[in-house]
Amino acid sequence: MLTKLTTAATVLTLTAGFAMADAHAENPMVGGAEMLAEQNIIENAVNSPIHTTLVAAVQAAGLVETLSGPGPFTVFAPTDDAFGMIADASLAALLEPSAKAQLTQVLTCHVVGAEVFSDAIGGMIADSGGTQAVETLGGCVLTAQMDGDAITLTDENGRVATVTIADVDQSNGVIHVIDRVMLPKQ
Repeated sequence: MLTKLTTAATVLTLTAGFAMADAHAENPMVGGAEMLAEQNIIENAVNSPIHTTLVAAVQAAGLVETLSGPGPFTVFAPTDDAFGMIADASLAALLEPSAKAQLTQVLTCHVVGAEVFSDAIGGMIADSGGTQAVETLGGCVLTAQMDGDAITLTDENGRVATVTIADVDQSNGVIHVIDRVMLPKQ
């Protein structure tokens, strides 16, 4: 189920990722909570008061150990409000043990197997003429583009998410907070 990040993103990450580390030394707050760069993705997500549904979903899918691992990962992290756009019955069904494979695919459609900060994403968008395909570990291809100063992601179903908080540095990658749940192609 896991695929590799596009070659362009991998090359850009390898060449620019280390040089940008100092530029991302100060983390933004998420939901009023401090995010510590020395903590991993799961540790910071647990501390975020606006990611309780995401944390519950990651636990239900059995992805805690993976996302606590060395990475690097880029996680497009939907907020509780983003999950709130999904009908209660549909979300409850997705969190059932019998739907673990489907939940895992939905969640990994928010994860890239490299650390990519927003300036690198913006650069790739500019270099590729306004859109950039982003392959996720869940096999989804998201289309990144700029909407003014904001990065948006469009899933294969046409659902559009906006990055509302970018560049939350983690010990094993980076989180970009988004306002919509991305779904696999239906």
